[in-house]
Amino acid sequence: MANLPPSHYPDIGHLGEDLVAQWLQSTGWIILHRRFSSRWGEIDIIAQYDGRTEEKLLTQHSALSTQHSLLAFVEVKTRSSGSWDAGGRSAITTQKQAKIWRTAGIFLAQFPEKADYSCRFDVAIVYCQRISKNLTGITASQEALATSSVDGYKFKLQEYIPAAFDSSIDNG
Repeated sequence: MANLPPSHYPDIGHLGEDLVAQWLQSTGWIILHRRFSSRWGEIDIIAQYDGRTEEKLLTQHSALSTQHSLLAFVEVKTRSSGSWDAGGRSAITTQKQAKIWRTAGIFLAQFPEKADYSCRFDVAIVYCQRISKNLTGITASQEALATSSVDGYKFKLQEYIPAAFDSSIDNG
């Protein structure tokens, strides 16, 4: 049996990011960018949450109307169950955090109108499993925040960690 070319297989990481982006949107977030890259690295998802409601009606000052806006720079880790790196958690090293932090700085420099927003660095843990055509057993699993099935795989947003790491990383 011949091996299929790599282009035949789905990009599991991108499909995991799709699930997280859909879940964020369903919870009131606006997706600003996907796979934003700079020379320092890439941020999987940049999302904005606007806490502006009645406050916008009460004031004409733009500084006040942005005080509840929040940007989330989201790192998505998609893994199969039993992965060697704790579901992707241990892959988010201090070096990786510094790259994300620097890339977030590039984003804010490119979009200065967002520079006064509160920012945080979130991590989403997505598990994927190949869907077997001969699935006969029942498996127990934790409740997922969101699920999807795409291209013969089942994806579960198992954990979403707001403010997973601090922005005060040493840039040295």
